[in-house]
Amino acid sequence: MALGLQGKKAIVEEVNEIASNALSAVLAEYRGMTVGEMTELRVKARESGVYLRVVRNTLAKRAVENTEFACLNDALVGQVICAFSLEEPGAAARLVRDFAKDCDKLATTAIAVGGTLHGAEQLEAVAKLPTKDEAIASLMSVMNGPVTKLARTLNEFPSRITRVINAVKEQKQAA
Repeated sequence: MALGLQGKKAIVEEVNEIASNALSAVLAEYRGMTVGEMTELRVKARESGVYLRVVRNTLAKRAVENTEFACLNDALVGQVICAFSLEEPGAAARLVRDFAKDCDKLATTAIAVGGTLHGAEQLEAVAKLPTKDEAIASLMSVMNGPVTKLARTLNEFPSRITRVINAVKEQKQAA
C-alpha cells in the first residue's frame, strides 16, 4: 500500500523532530533480516532510549534537512534503518554493534555525531563513549581527588607531631 502525501509529511515531520533533538545517529543496512530479528532490534532500541525507524531514503533526506544530521544525505543509499540516540551519544552505536554480533545481516554504513559524518569503522569508538552515569562518576572522581589529597595532608600534620613527641619521649627514656 502506497503512502499518501499526508502520510509522507507526517513521517518527515516526526523524523525531523527526533533528529533535531538527537545526540547521534547511526545508519545500518538491514537487507536480509527476518521480521523476528527486526522486532527484537526494535525492542532493544526502546529499552536503550534509541529511536529506530525504517524510512524511505528520499523522506529521510528531507527529514534531516536543517538538522546537524544533514551530513547523512550522501549515506542514505540502499535499505537502511535510522537509529537516533536521544539520551546518550553512544546508545545507538552500542545497540547496532551489540545486535550485529548476533545478526550478521545488520551492517553499519554511517555514523553522525555533532554534525560530522563518520564511516562504519568509527562504530566501536562511538559505542565506547561513556553513558551519562559513567561520565558523572568519572567527573566526580576527578573532582574528589584534590579534596582527598588536602584531607590527607591536613591529617598528616597531627601524625607528625605525635611521631616527634614519641621520638623525644623515647630519647628521654633512653637517657
